[in-house]
Amino acid sequence: MEPIASTPTHCPYCALQCGMNLTPLAEGGVEVSERVDFPVNQGALCGKGRTAAEVLAPGARLTAPLVRKDGRLVEASWAEALDLVAERLRSVKGRYGADALGVFGGGGLTNEKAYALGKFARVVLGTSQIDYNGRFCMSSAAAAGTKAFGLDRGLPFPLEDIPRTGCVILVGSNLAETMPPSLRFFRELRENGGKLIVVDPRRTRTAEQADLHLAPRPGTDLALALGLLHLVVAEGRTDEAYIRERTSGWTEARAAAMAHWPEHVERITGVSVPQLREAVRLFCEPEAAMVLTARGPEQQSKGTDTVGAWINLCLATGRAGRPLSGYGCLTGQGNGQGGREHGQKADQLPGYRKLDDPAARRHVAEVWGVDPDSLPGPGRSAYELLDALGTDVRALLLMGSNPVVSAPRAAHIEERIKSLDFLAVCDVVLSEAAELADVVLPVTQWAEETGTTTNLEGRVLLRRQAITPPADVRTDLYVLHELAARLGVEKGFPTDPEEIFTELRRASAGGPADYSGITYGRLAAENGVFWPCPEPAETGGGVIHPGTPRLFLERFAHADGRARFAAVTHRPTAEEPDSEYPLLLTTGRVVAQYQSGAQTRRVAELNAAAPGPFVELHPRLAARLGAAEGDPVTVVSRRGRATAPARITSAIRPDTVFMPFHWPGEGRANTLTNPALDPTSRMPEFKSCAVRVEVLG
Repeated sequence: MEPIASTPTHCPYCALQCGMNLTPLAEGGVEVSERVDFPVNQGALCGKGRTAAEVLAPGARLTAPLVRKDGRLVEASWAEALDLVAERLRSVKGRYGADALGVFGGGGLTNEKAYALGKFARVVLGTSQIDYNGRFCMSSAAAAGTKAFGLDRGLPFPLEDIPRTGCVILVGSNLAETMPPSLRFFRELRENGGKLIVVDPRRTRTAEQADLHLAPRPGTDLALALGLLHLVVAEGRTDEAYIRERTSGWTEARAAAMAHWPEHVERITGVSVPQLREAVRLFCEPEAAMVLTARGPEQQSKGTDTVGAWINLCLATGRAGRPLSGYGCLTGQGNGQGGREHGQKADQLPGYRKLDDPAARRHVAEVWGVDPDSLPGPGRSAYELLDALGTDVRALLLMGSNPVVSAPRAAHIEERIKSLDFLAVCDVVLSEAAELADVVLPVTQWAEETGTTTNLEGRVLLRRQAITPPADVRTDLYVLHELAARLGVEKGFPTDPEEIFTELRRASAGGPADYSGITYGRLAAENGVFWPCPEPAETGGGVIHPGTPRLFLERFAHADGRARFAAVTHRPTAEEPDSEYPLLLTTGRVVAQYQSGAQTRRVAELNAAAPGPFVELHPRLAARLGAAEGDPVTVVSRRGRATAPARITSAIRPDTVFMPFHWPGEGRANTLTNPALDPTSRMPEFKSCAVRVEVLG
């Protein structure tokens, strides 16, 4: 008997997109094994990646379409389910207009799916009401990076550069739990003599690896960054030649920072002046240094300004657009980078083009074969779209997202979803959102389909199909193809992902995220290609573009080639503690679960490691409340209540409580969180809200 061949591919979970091999087993199922040739993880996998194939099992996933009849979801044929979706979408559009139709995507969708979904919304449905859950992840960093550099790519350099720099400030990331294989780069940094500074209100597993841990009060990262920049100026550590030659806006940004003197920043953040000075010393002494941010500073109602202030620190010291230096965002979701580049955002067209740019509209409309004037304008952002369900938006197509668990003010969003005239969900499992649907369409998973993703480095990757899906499961591309045909658009929505990628390349050509020189063949042969990667000129003997692992080394992406400082000042969170709600809640992840938990909660090994929610309390706070380890406690905000066992630890500040957000039900952390939005990115303030804690008698 011939051995069964393994398929090299990538993990379905976080933005590392770790390489792995998949081997079908003769007795059924799939074996996941290490793939040492992929440079990001070199074979290492976390528990989520190692057990990813368990969600492929029939008992864990959807295997047939479901249609709601007499209040219950029952199995139906694909023809019946698709006919019903098309009929209801057509009916709602006819009665209320195109913008009564909503589309909500996900950062886990492949580039091909994200591209096709955005095209479907605008060409077939004619609606402006499309956004995706990536708005909740890295939109503030994207907005700040675009303002500063003229281009947003999570990391402007590959992860392999991290061990060779002199210092990294890691702001609001617990990567030891959220993306464990990446921790080796930071361990190697320290082994090479470099320094690691971690900024986090909790002493996390990541903070335990640091040379210096700064534990600011939640929501004060902006003041902290400004205070560090103040000290950089006061101690004469700015790079004046770099500022003069490669930046603009320094005078205004400098004046703003100088209003944040160290003692003032200590009172705001709780970080001592000696710690501030030590952070500046560690960052400025080596020739090269980096600042990396994650959800901590980004998921704030001032997240764009906060990230802008950390970028200012890089620019003022000449630590951007130089080898082994720069600012980067640790993108979270599996295709969080590619998902925000190709059209499923409310204001965006493929190639990271702006929807309100006439030239961009003309280019993409030509690729799509439509009139530019037929394309709708920008629509609502993610939370605003969800908040409008049942009123302005009457029907929703939901693909690869679970906002019942993941959205802020989640109980309210759950009620908005229930108020819809019609809900269709495409998913691999019966998520909490899918349970509310009128139609549920079972779609293929990562191992059952081919497509591309773009990891946090901007490295475009090829996920390869390794196994055949169950007989009654289809791809998301099939769903869009069939719905488009039923709604009168017979062409333009192929089911072959490579055909769609070829069109995506044309649509992205000349845009900020230019994929036109990338092909499936190159991705397979080169283990990924970094964008931008334009296609060589058809004439003149053009050389194949190698891709761009490192951005900005010669110039930034603004027309004048200069980076822009952000003149920003600290302001309070949208909801500060008071006598009724005297504490701050911050939220995050645990190592054994992922995002809303819709997939990982179906894996026995992961559930054994992280069986449910909890509330972290400092021992002093627990003593004041009379709470013991394991006692059920209720966290109360202005939006609702969540109950979970107490976990008492000195790793958290006494004025702060922490809850992970992976679970539904009475322990749902996002019942509590505040949907106050950043004015630029429209990011909700997940990371800070006022609460009180009640001990159940």
